[in-house]
Order: sequence, then C-alpha cells, then structure tokens
Amino acid sequence: MTADSLTASRQRAALELIERVRAKPLRFRDPKLTMAHGAGGKASQTLIEGLFMPLLGSDSLRELGDAGSLRVDGVGLALTTDSFVVKPIRFPGGSIGELAVNGTVNDLAVSGARPLALTLSLVLEEGLATDELRAEIEAIAEAAEAAQVHVVAGDTKVVERGHCDSMYVCTTGIGQIDPRASLSPASVRPGDKILVSGSIGEHGTAVMLARGEFELEAQVESDTRPLWPAVDALLETVGGSLRCMRDATRGGVASVLNELARASGVSVLVREAEVPIEPAVNGACEILGIDPMYVANEGAFVAFVAPEAAEDALGALRSVSGCERAAEIGSVGADPPGLVLVQTAFGGRRVMDMLVGDPLPRIC
Repeated sequence: MTADSLTASRQRAALELIERVRAKPLRFRDPKLTMAHGAGGKASQTLIEGLFMPLLGSDSLRELGDAGSLRVDGVGLALTTDSFVVKPIRFPGGSIGELAVNGTVNDLAVSGARPLALTLSLVLEEGLATDELRAEIEAIAEAAEAAQVHVVAGDTKVVERGHCDSMYVCTTGIGQIDPRASLSPASVRPGDKILVSGSIGEHGTAVMLARGEFELEAQVESDTRPLWPAVDALLETVGGSLRCMRDATRGGVASVLNELARASGVSVLVREAEVPIEPAVNGACEILGIDPMYVANEGAFVAFVAPEAAEDALGALRSVSGCERAAEIGSVGADPPGLVLVQTAFGGRRVMDMLVGDPLPRIC
C-alpha cells in the first residue's frame, strides 16, 4: 500500500467513525445549564433534541426550521418566536430593538413566508433610563416600518435592579407562506449549490468589540437587516429551484450547514477561499483564535439551490441592497452523509463540526 492510499484509507476510517457517532440519538445528561447551551452549537442541539423534543415534540415541531407552519381556512401561515438578550443593548450598526424585529422577520423570510405582524414583550430593569427605553422603542418602530410589519400586541414587565441587563425583548412573528416557496431540507440533492447572501461574521464581531473586553479596534458594524427583499428576489427568479434556506445567526454558517446536512442526509463541501469575509472581521477573528464560520450574523442567510439555477440565483441576490457580496461557497454530495467538509486554501480537507462551547456569549 502506498503512502497516499494509506492516508486516504485513514481519512475514510475517521469519517466513518464520525458518521457513526453523529448518527446516534442525542441524550441530554448535563446536570446544569451553561452559556454554551444557548450558543447554537452542540450543547444547544443536545438540549433541544435530548430534552425538549422527547417531551414537546409534535410532528410539526420535529420538522421545525426557523418557523413553524399551519393552515387557517386554506391560508398557509408561518409562526416563529424569539428572545433577545444581547449585551450591550447598543452596538455599532444596531441595537437590541432593531435586532429583535429583524431577527424575527428573518426567521419567517427564510421559511418562505412574507412577514406580516409581530407581538412584542419587554422585560425592563429597574433604573433603566427612560431615554434609553425611548431610543429602543423608536428603533423597533423604524425597523418594523422598514420590514413592512406591524406590532399588533405586547406586554411589559419590570424586574428588580440587577436581575436584567437593561432590557430583554421577546417577539413572536407571523407571516403568510409565499406560493412560490416549497422549502424543505428533504428536497436537497447531491449536486445542489450552496450560496451565502453576503459577507459573514459581522454581527458577532461588532458585538464582541462593543463590549470592550479585548484591546482591539476595528471598524465593524452589525449586518442586521430584514431579509425578505432578498428572499423575494430569489423566489421570483428561481422559484422551485430554491431547495431550502436558513439565516446564519447563533453558531454562524458552520452550524447552519451542519444542521441542514444532518437533516437532509447529505454531505456538504465548502470551499474556504470562496466564503466572503470582510478583512476587519477576518483580522479580529484571527487575533482571537475564532473561526468566522462560527460567528453570528443577523443579515445573512445560506441557500441551497439546484445547480442549473445557481448563476441566476446569485444574480438575483446581488441585485438586492446588502447582498452585493453574495457568493457560491460549496456544493452538496452524497457521502459521507450528515458531514460538512471544508476544502482549505491549501488544498486539503477537514471536517467542520458543530460549534463547541460559547466563544461569543449574548450576541442576540
């Protein structure tokens, strides 16, 4: 056996071992919660699949992506809910109020639903300056107007000083499923292309730098924005050739790709050199030892499209403001199922697993 064939054999054996381990049902055995359970990576997945799903898991919940679906008098609706606990509440490029609106409408959008309305629940800390509260309500109003949704119900609670970091925001969103959309991880096929709607890692990096915990200075702003215009353009241009989408929030693009590879039973190959990353984001992540693929976004999503539609889909995305750097970053294969591989800039390949730990807590 040659050295090359021996190396290839060892690689296959390693991938088969990883595949067997990941195929096992997840069990939640942790005695206490940690910040990692809210980071969108392995710990979050274990919490959801090992604890929540066995107790709460209806068929619709088991199939849930970014939003659930239901039909009322023949009308297809999507429903999603979210909580926002970002620290600090204001950061370059946005704030908790704007983030809450965009995060919610984007979960609807990538599920193929045009956002219609939101409910808003505020948990406020005793001692919060009313000027700060007013600024966030104004941010919510402006973001809702930009996303063309209405806030139709709400609730407010005030908790004792020290029991909340200024304010937490909880939202529920409802949207109407677009008839052009037929999105499901089950529709992903080998040969499909993987697109990202823009440069990645900006939101998480902006929040991290805003905390002032690291002696770093970089001009990075959050990418928080509503995604329906980009989704609308994709549906109009490629329609049924659009397989599925996810917005790459907690856990970043890496976690989204792992979730979809596992749900679809396919493999994913990412070309590292093709992933659009702003130099300031890349530099900050290099200094801190963080892979930008795991850093949160609030205005970028991943889309799987049929290969013949990839070029048209890219053109549609790049015509939308904020998506000028949309790129094809990889493709779908058959083996090894459920795994994400990265083609590195040096020509080698490595496994890109789910996020482990919590490198950037409280980013949304």
